Amino acid sequence: MAGDPHAKRLLWFVFMGSKGGLNRIRLISHIRDKPLNANQLAKEMDLDYKAIQHHIGVLEKNNLITRVGEKYGATFFMSTFLEVNLQVFDEIVSKLEQSK
Repeated sequence: MAGDPHAKRLLWFVFMGSKGGLNRIRLISHIRDKPLNANQLAKEMDLDYKAIQHHIGVLEKNNLITRVGEKYGATFFMSTFLEVNLQVFDEIVSKLEQSK
C-alpha cells in the first residue's frame, strides 16, 4: 500500500526536514514503548524539560501525539494518525540509521 502522500510529506518534514527532528524521533520511540508525561520524557531522554515541551508542542500541532490529562501530569500517546502511518515513521528511522 502506497499510503497517503500528504502524511508521508508531513512526517518527513517533522522528523527530517526541521531542526530537532532527531529528538522528536526519540520522543516518539519512547512513548511508543509506553505512554509518559513530559517530566518522565525529560528524564528518560536526558533533555531539558523546556525542550521536551517544545517538541511535544510541535508533535501535537501536527497531530502526531495525543495528550490525556491536564497540565503537568498529562500523559502522551501516539496519535491514531501516527499509528496509521507508522510504516512511514519506521521507514524514516530506517533511512536515518542507514545513513550513519
